[in-house]
Amino acid sequence: MEGPSGDLRHAEVLGARLRHVRQQQNLSLQDVEARSDGELKASVVGAYERGERVISIVRLHRMAAFFRIPVAELLPEVVHADAPPEPARDATSDRIVIDLVALEERSPDEPVLARYVDAITARRGDFNGRVLTVRAADLDTLAAVMDSRPHELRARLLAEGLVRSPG
Repeated sequence: MEGPSGDLRHAEVLGARLRHVRQQQNLSLQDVEARSDGELKASVVGAYERGERVISIVRLHRMAAFFRIPVAELLPEVVHADAPPEPARDATSDRIVIDLVALEERSPDEPVLARYVDAITARRGDFNGRVLTVRAADLDTLAAVMDSRPHELRARLLAEGLVRSPG
Protein backbone atom coordinates (compact mmCIF):
# COMPACT_ATOMS: atom_id res chain seq x y z
CA MET A 1 0.00 0.00 0.00
CA GLU A 2 1.21 3.49 -0.85
CA GLY A 3 2.23 5.76 1.96
CA PRO A 4 1.72 9.52 2.04
CA SER A 5 4.92 10.18 0.07
CA GLY A 6 3.85 7.72 -2.64
CA ASP A 7 0.42 9.35 -2.85
CA LEU A 8 2.05 12.77 -3.11
CA ARG A 9 4.39 11.58 -5.86
CA HIS A 10 1.45 10.15 -7.83
CA ALA A 11 -0.44 13.44 -7.45
CA GLU A 12 2.61 15.34 -8.71
CA VAL A 13 3.06 13.08 -11.76
CA LEU A 14 -0.64 13.20 -12.58
CA GLY A 15 -0.58 16.97 -12.17
CA ALA A 16 2.39 17.32 -14.48
CA ARG A 17 0.57 15.24 -17.08
CA LEU A 18 -2.55 17.39 -16.73
CA ARG A 19 -0.49 20.55 -17.17
CA HIS A 20 1.29 19.08 -20.20
CA VAL A 21 -2.00 18.17 -21.89
CA ARG A 22 -3.52 21.56 -21.12
CA GLN A 23 -0.47 23.37 -22.49
CA GLN A 24 -0.37 21.16 -25.59
CA GLN A 25 -3.93 22.28 -26.27
CA ASN A 26 -2.84 25.91 -25.79
CA LEU A 27 -5.30 26.45 -22.95
CA SER A 28 -4.78 28.63 -19.91
CA LEU A 29 -6.33 27.66 -16.59
CA GLN A 30 -8.90 30.39 -17.20
CA ASP A 31 -9.67 28.90 -20.64
CA VAL A 32 -10.36 25.53 -19.02
CA GLU A 33 -12.76 27.14 -16.56
CA ALA A 34 -14.53 29.11 -19.28
CA ARG A 35 -14.81 26.24 -21.75
CA SER A 36 -16.10 23.88 -19.06
CA ASP A 37 -18.79 26.44 -18.15
CA GLY A 38 -17.22 26.79 -14.71
CA GLU A 39 -17.30 23.07 -13.92
CA LEU A 40 -13.49 22.91 -13.82
CA LYS A 41 -12.38 25.88 -11.71
CA ALA A 42 -9.01 27.39 -12.65
CA SER A 43 -7.81 27.41 -9.03
CA VAL A 44 -8.73 23.74 -8.52
CA VAL A 45 -7.19 22.58 -11.81
CA GLY A 46 -4.05 24.55 -10.89
CA ALA A 47 -3.93 22.78 -7.51
CA TYR A 48 -4.24 19.39 -9.29
CA GLU A 49 -1.44 20.38 -11.65
CA ARG A 50 0.84 21.34 -8.77
CA GLY A 51 0.05 18.09 -6.96
CA GLU A 52 -1.45 20.01 -4.05
CA ARG A 53 -4.84 18.31 -4.31
CA VAL A 54 -5.68 14.67 -4.89
CA ILE A 55 -8.14 14.23 -7.73
CA SER A 56 -11.19 11.97 -7.42
CA ILE A 57 -11.88 9.29 -9.99
CA VAL A 58 -15.05 11.05 -11.12
CA ARG A 59 -13.20 14.35 -11.59
CA LEU A 60 -10.31 12.58 -13.36
CA HIS A 61 -12.77 11.08 -15.86
CA ARG A 62 -14.41 14.47 -16.37
CA MET A 63 -11.06 16.14 -17.01
CA ALA A 64 -9.96 13.41 -19.42
CA ALA A 65 -13.24 13.84 -21.31
CA PHE A 66 -12.77 17.61 -21.35
CA PHE A 67 -9.27 17.23 -22.85
CA ARG A 68 -10.48 14.39 -25.14
CA ILE A 69 -7.83 11.93 -24.00
CA PRO A 70 -7.99 8.47 -22.40
CA VAL A 71 -7.86 8.49 -18.60
CA ALA A 72 -4.89 6.11 -18.75
CA GLU A 73 -2.79 8.84 -20.38
CA LEU A 74 -3.04 10.89 -17.20
CA LEU A 75 -2.35 8.15 -14.68
CA PRO A 76 1.15 7.57 -13.33
CA GLU A 77 2.53 4.15 -14.09
CA VAL A 78 2.23 1.89 -11.09
CA VAL A 79 5.53 0.22 -10.34
CA HIS A 80 5.27 -2.81 -8.11
CA ALA A 81 7.94 -3.42 -5.51
CA ASP A 82 9.10 -6.62 -7.25
CA ALA A 83 9.29 -5.06 -10.73
CA PRO A 84 12.69 -3.77 -11.80
CA PRO A 85 12.63 -0.11 -12.76
CA GLU A 86 12.90 0.74 -16.43
CA PRO A 87 16.43 1.97 -17.06
CA ALA A 88 16.90 5.61 -17.98
CA ARG A 89 17.63 6.24 -21.63
CA ASP A 90 21.11 7.20 -22.62
CA ALA A 91 22.75 7.84 -25.99
CA THR A 92 23.06 4.14 -26.78
CA SER A 93 19.45 3.35 -25.91
CA ASP A 94 17.92 5.93 -28.22
CA ARG A 95 18.10 3.51 -31.12
CA ILE A 96 18.61 -0.09 -32.06
CA VAL A 97 20.21 -1.52 -35.17
CA ILE A 98 18.20 -4.46 -36.49
CA ASP A 99 20.13 -7.07 -38.43
CA LEU A 100 17.89 -7.51 -41.48
CA VAL A 101 19.75 -10.61 -42.67
CA ALA A 102 19.14 -12.35 -39.33
CA LEU A 103 15.53 -11.14 -39.31
CA GLU A 104 14.95 -12.52 -42.81
CA GLU A 105 15.98 -15.96 -41.55
CA ARG A 106 13.70 -15.63 -38.50
CA SER A 107 10.77 -13.75 -40.07
CA PRO A 108 8.32 -16.67 -39.69
CA ASP A 109 9.02 -16.54 -35.93
CA GLU A 110 8.81 -12.72 -35.78
CA PRO A 111 5.97 -11.71 -38.14
CA VAL A 112 5.06 -8.51 -36.27
CA LEU A 113 8.66 -7.33 -36.18
CA ALA A 114 9.15 -8.24 -39.86
CA ARG A 115 6.04 -6.28 -40.91
CA TYR A 116 7.01 -3.30 -38.80
CA VAL A 117 10.54 -3.27 -40.22
CA ASP A 118 9.10 -3.51 -43.76
CA ALA A 119 6.87 -0.51 -43.05
CA ILE A 120 9.74 1.59 -41.67
CA THR A 121 11.97 0.58 -44.59
CA ALA A 122 9.32 1.54 -47.13
CA ARG A 123 8.48 4.82 -45.38
CA ARG A 124 12.15 5.84 -45.31
CA GLY A 125 12.99 4.45 -48.74
CA ASP A 126 15.94 2.74 -47.03
CA PHE A 127 16.48 -0.52 -48.85
CA ASN A 128 20.12 -1.35 -48.06
CA GLY A 129 18.96 -4.80 -46.95
CA ARG A 130 21.59 -5.37 -44.25
CA VAL A 131 20.63 -3.26 -41.23
CA LEU A 132 17.95 -0.84 -40.17
CA THR A 133 18.39 1.72 -37.41
CA VAL A 134 15.20 2.05 -35.43
CA ARG A 135 14.77 5.32 -33.58
CA ALA A 136 13.55 5.59 -30.00
CA ALA A 137 10.01 6.58 -31.05
CA ASP A 138 9.81 3.59 -33.40
CA LEU A 139 11.15 1.31 -30.67
CA ASP A 140 8.53 2.62 -28.23
CA THR A 141 5.75 1.95 -30.75
CA LEU A 142 7.12 -1.47 -31.66
CA ALA A 143 7.38 -2.43 -27.99
CA ALA A 144 3.76 -1.41 -27.43
CA VAL A 145 2.61 -3.43 -30.43
CA MET A 146 4.59 -6.43 -29.21
CA ASP A 147 3.21 -6.06 -25.65
CA SER A 148 6.58 -5.26 -24.13
CA ARG A 149 8.56 -2.38 -22.70
CA PRO A 150 11.29 -0.85 -24.87
CA HIS A 151 14.20 -2.04 -22.70
CA GLU A 152 12.70 -5.56 -22.50
CA LEU A 153 12.19 -5.73 -26.27
CA ARG A 154 15.73 -4.48 -26.88
CA ALA A 155 17.16 -7.15 -24.56
CA ARG A 156 15.08 -9.94 -26.16
CA LEU A 157 16.01 -8.97 -29.70
CA LEU A 158 19.68 -8.69 -28.73
CA ALA A 159 19.58 -12.13 -27.09
CA GLU A 160 17.97 -13.59 -30.21
CA GLY A 161 20.67 -12.12 -32.45
CA LEU A 162 18.31 -9.77 -34.23
CA VAL A 163 19.90 -6.58 -32.96
CA ARG A 164 23.52 -5.59 -33.36
CA SER A 165 25.23 -4.10 -30.34
CA PRO A 166 25.40 -0.32 -30.56
CA GLY A 167 28.72 1.23 -31.21
